[in-house]
Amino acid sequence: MLPDGRPRLPPGQFLTERFPVLTYGETPQVETVDWEFRVWGHGLGKDLRWSWDEFLAVGRVELKKDFHCVTTWSRYDNQWTGVPISTLWKEIEKELTTKPAAVLFHCHGGYSTNLKLEDVLVEENLFATHHDGKPLTKPHGGPMRFVCHHLYAWKSPKWICGMELLSEDRRGFWERHGYHNHADPWDEERYSYQEGADDKKVK
Repeated sequence: MLPDGRPRLPPGQFLTERFPVLTYGETPQVETVDWEFRVWGHGLGKDLRWSWDEFLAVGRVELKKDFHCVTTWSRYDNQWTGVPISTLWKEIEKELTTKPAAVLFHCHGGYSTNLKLEDVLVEENLFATHHDGKPLTKPHGGPMRFVCHHLYAWKSPKWICGMELLSEDRRGFWERHGYHNHADPWDEERYSYQEGADDKKVK
């Protein structure tokens, strides 16, 4: 059981020791020498940019968390290493004139996914560069992916390269193609038909 009383394995999931690769489209081939991270949008007067080395210098953390995919597999005790969202957000806040309501993550290859700000800023979320002690392989999102442990894995975008700050929520790739806008595994928020008439819970 989790500290809040929920079962560790969400409903409808099965446990595996494998780490399956699920990708829509081709796998981007991004090298760290060419990598750049950009933040722009609501509340910012200018774009913020980091090179690979500058981004890693923001801070590093190691943690162990479970990972849940909407295709019903779960994997326990994934060891992640990367830049915690909390330290990056402190850098962003220095430039903010007003607080955004949500974030749209952008990735090499054209993928995007949206998160309410409160889901982005969950303390243990991070921009991962390593998984189980090894650098992320390209099929798993290398050189970097955002990891949002408490939601289904499509909210943990691979090959991440930017954050667009939003004044109101706007759906990303899979959210526009029928996936749930929030994606809580314990509520089995898999598909958009479960959301009701007007997405009230995410506004």
